[in-house]
Amino acid sequence: MASVYALLLLALAVFAPSFHRAGNWRDIAVANAPLLLTATGMTLVVLTRHVDVSVGSQFAICGVLAGLMAKAGWPMPVVALGTVAAGMAMGGLNALLVAVLGLPSIVATLATMVTLREGLRWATEGAWVEDLPPNFQWFGLGQAAGRALIVALSLAVFAAIAWALVHLRAGRAVYATGSDAEAARLLGVPARATVALGFVALGGLGALAALLTAVQFIDVQSSAGIGLELKVIAAVVVGGTAITGGRGTAPGTLLGVALLGTLGPALTFLGSHAYWERALQGAIILAAVASDAFEGRVVARPVDVVPEGARAG
Repeated sequence: MASVYALLLLALAVFAPSFHRAGNWRDIAVANAPLLLTATGMTLVVLTRHVDVSVGSQFAICGVLAGLMAKAGWPMPVVALGTVAAGMAMGGLNALLVAVLGLPSIVATLATMVTLREGLRWATEGAWVEDLPPNFQWFGLGQAAGRALIVALSLAVFAAIAWALVHLRAGRAVYATGSDAEAARLLGVPARATVALGFVALGGLGALAALLTAVQFIDVQSSAGIGLELKVIAAVVVGGTAITGGRGTAPGTLLGVALLGTLGPALTFLGSHAYWERALQGAIILAAVASDAFEGRVVARPVDVVPEGARAG
């Protein structure tokens, strides 16, 4: 996908050179920094051969909670900690259903997705969180500094997780669990705990992403996060992480986020209709999945060994 992204940037340089203005790239980076956090967490889950489709509902709840805590007068550091803790708790619920009770992750998280979303709709009656204190938007730092903080924090967290996946034993456990959970368990890898940790980490990262999104606006929408799960899973798959687990990298997810995050603004600059964005996203995802499936078949295909005498005959 790196070549596809390079071709996209080259086409923009030729047909829409104004796209490469510094201000436009800044806006793209700020808009997609929360997506990078959530996609990084999703990478941990997918690497263990699972998926979490409830991230959009968790995102909405965490954003509303952050707004309510700030409106109640809580200091922003406490708001941040409380928001992340709430996200980790919801991730822990999914971990309980999948890692402990053994439910299929797609079924379990689909149930929590609907339950959490409908519970939020019942609690808020669809109302937004308004009249937020001045220190909530951009963390009270102003727009320029707030934007820089959002991007820097997202990249720092991403870099830490990318390093951990490669260098720490827990990171290697993620790959081992996704490749073969039973074999990993026999080798002493705590497979269930690794799966649970992935869901909890995704919950915390999604909560942080919700906070970083909420502070960019004067109100918090209770309907936020609709469709987020599709964008996140798409970024992970496009970035080269196998949906069957055990193979993928955090830098690949970064590339997937960059590609999908650039696509929408690129179409606008090229004068195309907005509905083409989803169509192109679908085509890119299909190509990524098909390529992964083809590569898997090639690797798994046995090599025919022809006896020397048969060749001579």
